[in-house]
Amino acid sequence: MTRLRFVLALLAMALAVGTACAGFLWALDAATRTRFAAPWLLYGLPLCGVGVAWLYRRFGARAEGGNNLILDEIHEPGGGVPLAMAPLVVIGTVATHLFGGSAGREGTAVQLGGSLAHGLVDRLALTGKARRLLLMGGVAAGFGAVFGTPLAGAVFAIEVLALGGLDLAALVPCLAAALAGDFACRLWGAHHTPYPHVDLPLTEPLANLAGFATLLAKAALVGVASGAVARLFAEANHGFADLYKRFVANPLWRPAIGGALVIGLTFAFGTQDYLGLGVLSAHPGAPTLPGFFVAPPDRWSWLIKLVFTVATLSAGFKGGEVTPLFFIGAGLGSALAPVLGLPVPLMAAMGMIALFGAAANTPVACAVMGLELFGIDAAPALIVACVSAYLASGHGGIYLSQRIARPKWPRRSGGASLRAVRRVWL
Repeated sequence: MTRLRFVLALLAMALAVGTACAGFLWALDAATRTRFAAPWLLYGLPLCGVGVAWLYRRFGARAEGGNNLILDEIHEPGGGVPLAMAPLVVIGTVATHLFGGSAGREGTAVQLGGSLAHGLVDRLALTGKARRLLLMGGVAAGFGAVFGTPLAGAVFAIEVLALGGLDLAALVPCLAAALAGDFACRLWGAHHTPYPHVDLPLTEPLANLAGFATLLAKAALVGVASGAVARLFAEANHGFADLYKRFVANPLWRPAIGGALVIGLTFAFGTQDYLGLGVLSAHPGAPTLPGFFVAPPDRWSWLIKLVFTVATLSAGFKGGEVTPLFFIGAGLGSALAPVLGLPVPLMAAMGMIALFGAAANTPVACAVMGLELFGIDAAPALIVACVSAYLASGHGGIYLSQRIARPKWPRRSGGASLRAVRRVWL
């Protein structure tokens, strides 16, 4: 395949992914607002889960593997990524949010990109490097389009495959795909969550070295806390999913039980504020992701959202982890603001990107995302928080198909997947 044909195929795929992401974001917004208007829809969550599980069982083939299937296919081409993954994950995610499941949207965007890219790979009969680059481009386009962060999308695609292993040879095609995907998504008028510009509390950091060093030390503490919570989230999600598979043989029953659990949690906490994405609210004063940047410190919302999200995703509902992780991280940062004596917006920003970076093992991508979302002024604190969170989370994460290219700590062999490491650890 000539370079020109590959570039045209890459850009066509990315534009298609961006268009699909725009439609997905519109559908997700409509589903969320419909649930706000009809809160009784929550009682249909168990039945929704059964229906989506049946669709995957009937039409999905290997699509149930989700993001991990795409990572496996990039590492070692095998059974392929079914084209059915794209419509199934959109239907499953929108249904999950319509009926109140606490889930995200990144998983859907990445799977949209991977599925459409693999369909093009098969059509063009690509093999080897070209095949791998197009799949990685699909991941970059989906991630960049759904969050409006094309630079982070490109870096995410080359970083998410392996811990400590940035595939720089794929950076240019991934950047082109991410920019094209984001362009198409914005061209269709899709909107992204706005975030405030974040500044450091020091007017001239370099003129106050002691204050600057103290600030970075506090950023490292935020990172350590974020890394610990990220590991808690990942292990809880994997652990409860394992329990479902062990004790509930019929996969149709798992989301039914999980949906009932989410309903029970809603009654236990007396609120529906922790359902859905957590970006919009049905009433003023509810905890939301954007709200953590402007509201007074919030002590426990991060933990409650973690419980709701684990209850949803471990049972097999569709969506993703990233936006709930943003909520958990920003909420954690907000809670720690009075403890560390730093402004709430800065703490929420550090917690948001550091916790996701630790859970996904993508500190560079998340640092870049922080610059795209919050501006460059807070870059030193954001970078320190991301790196310390990445180290503190250890060899675990939300994507078990990630390989270990460079261990975070000594005495850990490279090459193994997080899935293999977790089996040994358990």
